[in-house]
Amino acid sequence: MYKEFKYVILGAGPSGLSFAHRLLENGETSFLIVEKENIGGGLCRSKDIDGSPLDIGGGHFLDVRKKNVLDFLFKFLPEDEWNKFERISKIIIRENEIDYPFESNIWQLPADEQIEYLISISQAGCNNNKPMPDKFKDWIYWKLGNKIAEEYMIPYNNKIQSIDLDRLGTYWLYKLPDVSFRDTLESCLKKQQSGTIPAHAHFLYPKNFGYGEVWNRMATAIKDNIEFNTSVESVDFNTLVINNKYKAQIIINTIPWIELVGSIGIPDQIINEINTLEYNSIDVTYYDESVDTSAHWTYIPDESISHHRILYRKNFCANSIGYWTETNSKRSISGSNWKHTNKYAYPLNTIEKPKSINAIREWSESKFVYGLGRWGEWEHMNSDVAVEKGLNLADFLIGKL
Repeated sequence: MYKEFKYVILGAGPSGLSFAHRLLENGETSFLIVEKENIGGGLCRSKDIDGSPLDIGGGHFLDVRKKNVLDFLFKFLPEDEWNKFERISKIIIRENEIDYPFESNIWQLPADEQIEYLISISQAGCNNNKPMPDKFKDWIYWKLGNKIAEEYMIPYNNKIQSIDLDRLGTYWLYKLPDVSFRDTLESCLKKQQSGTIPAHAHFLYPKNFGYGEVWNRMATAIKDNIEFNTSVESVDFNTLVINNKYKAQIIINTIPWIELVGSIGIPDQIINEINTLEYNSIDVTYYDESVDTSAHWTYIPDESISHHRILYRKNFCANSIGYWTETNSKRSISGSNWKHTNKYAYPLNTIEKPKSINAIREWSESKFVYGLGRWGEWEHMNSDVAVEKGLNLADFLIGKL
């Protein structure tokens, strides 16, 4: 009656594909990926626009710090097919443009503005022995002082998050740059950047393709194990039957939990927890104009401008022109340019999210359904982290069946 597999993987994004290939590396072939699109890659897919690839999920790049991830991905897109870049990202603050992160590059501003920012940072709570707050908006003031908070961080986050910032927690702040007041002072005196950038200080991008190429190759290599153009219509958590067609011993879920609310066997308490999970939708809009800049991307905190980031394709994607913008869909404006909407772009780090996602995953794992990746774990993880998560979960589960 059903097609039976040891593993059924929901979604062919980076984490799901990595999980599947780790199974293959260990001789396991009884698996199926169910993917609603006609190509693998999830948010990291690329599409040819105006003669060159454009990453329809926004700005995705391969961080260089995880050697195990690089070694794994180089099996599909060899190292000599990637270019390596030292990150150049800018912030436009009023009429000034400075390098990211802001607090490391105040020295690039006029001297009188530097003084005002330094005074403001010196008065921040973290520099005056005040306890770290639990809410993200309060943390911005506590960490960076009023001036950076009100001129950059709060308006920028108002744009990208597009919810009340008081609803966001602080548990995810390891993703942000770690720059102390001492680092800021040192950068102003030495006129060079100080502090730490958590991700993409150096990154890789394919020489002749968009970022989606590596995932496309991964999917193509196991195309007989993927059902493309197939949405997940139903999951029975009691029998582990998907779409009344595929039966699993273990389900790996990489798609948003919200998409599974109508499934059989989920108790009301867990449905309530799923319904507390929130996310952002992002519109990616392409423009064919050339911009004279060396930056790979630029952050735009000005709330009178709809988009929050610009990515200059020609500066990392060979033989291309133009640029694209990223805009929270709530702020998006209509136009005649090419546009792609990512309904599920960023999981929101609301204060209650850790409790909810932990409850969901604890219950689902008792049913042999494992959440994986950005949406299965409801965490804004970069693709290298998603790959590592997929590899690690496969290593954990191999041998249990």
